[in-house]
Amino acid sequence: MAATHPRQIIDESPMTVRQWIVITLMVLLNALDGFDVLSSAFAAPGISKEWGIPRDALGIVLSAELVGMGFGSVLLGGVADRIGRKPAMLICLVVMAIGMFMAGHAGSVNELIVWRLLTGLGIGGMLAATNAMTAETSSRKGRSLAMALYVIGYPLGAVFGGIIAQQWLLVAFDWRAVFDFGSAVTAVMIPLIILLVPETPAYYEARRPEGVIAKINKSLKTLHLPLIDALPAKKEEAAKPKVSDILAKPALRKVTLLLAFGYMCHTITFYYILKWAVKIVADFGYSQPDAASVLTIANVGGAVGGGLFGFLMKRWDIKAPTVVMLILSSVAVCAFGIAKETLWGWQLATFTTGFFTNAAIVGYYAAFAQGFPAYARATGTGFVLGIGRLGAAGSPILAGFLFKLLGNDELFVVSTIMALGSIVAMVLLLLLPMRDADAEHAKAA
Repeated sequence: MAATHPRQIIDESPMTVRQWIVITLMVLLNALDGFDVLSSAFAAPGISKEWGIPRDALGIVLSAELVGMGFGSVLLGGVADRIGRKPAMLICLVVMAIGMFMAGHAGSVNELIVWRLLTGLGIGGMLAATNAMTAETSSRKGRSLAMALYVIGYPLGAVFGGIIAQQWLLVAFDWRAVFDFGSAVTAVMIPLIILLVPETPAYYEARRPEGVIAKINKSLKTLHLPLIDALPAKKEEAAKPKVSDILAKPALRKVTLLLAFGYMCHTITFYYILKWAVKIVADFGYSQPDAASVLTIANVGGAVGGGLFGFLMKRWDIKAPTVVMLILSSVAVCAFGIAKETLWGWQLATFTTGFFTNAAIVGYYAAFAQGFPAYARATGTGFVLGIGRLGAAGSPILAGFLFKLLGNDELFVVSTIMALGSIVAMVLLLLLPMRDADAEHAKAA
């Protein structure tokens, strides 16, 4: 066999049906994450009505799973580099199923916050593991499309989950049914991952477990790809991913910090719309199903924007298109609510914000996959997502505080302030050096 690097085989071979099956399942898992994260937003008007929660306190409830996601990205993202992408995903699915089920049966605000925190832990770890799985299972030519499809799974999950919530769950039942539904779908994914997803060859190559050749070939055979006869020698330190690797090494440190804080700033803007749109529209006198439709439309915009942006990246790389999307994101969020006299106006506004903000998210996820080498990809991605979740978690709280400080009628002012996050992210992205971390690491080895 000429090629001894599994990464080289995957990079240079045409994408097989089995590879696309794995990518499809990663898209579905990200869709599940999207629905689970936004389930509290769909349920927000009902929660507020049942327990009489004002906007500033509701912001804490809406941020609970985002706080959990931050810890989960750092703690469980590293687990994916130590025990494997597949085992990490299964652990996270179990945690998410339990957290969603218990949230639907919470008896108080504090109980709900605890179970949403637990759900967030699972989601955070899941995002790091599935991001690495998608990047490492796709070829060089197919990676941009695979990553774009993966990222738009997030808003697609919210779209289809939102349609189910607004057309059925919130009509026939109450807000608790939204969490029960999420728990059931999460549980269904567990056997699918066990049966259809192999561990990535890149993980085995990086970790070098006993019988590594056989393990790599088993994964390659499952993916219908050529096998290897041997592996090249590798530095021992490459098999021990630690957060210190991505912070102590100068080249990785710069990439890590710029990605982490840039992503954090953009999530402040991103999650303002995703977490507050339903409540804001409901407070203007619209019914819960009508208010939920606005968030569904926002995620339709996110899916369309993310999909189109994937093709832009394939033609023009990552940085320049992402910078443009960040600028347009801030403009769209500033304009949120201007056409608030009609439901159609709200839907158009959220479609636009979803389109541009999620397109920028696609750019960031592609940068994660390119910026970290395989041996620390999940660790690096988990760390960046963890820091980024500080912005996500703080976004609903900050918006709730601004509404309390400025008044619920100052929607334009609050939106303008929240839009500044994308502007800061744009500046940090301009400073980011773009390079292929796997290629650089292979040369260093």
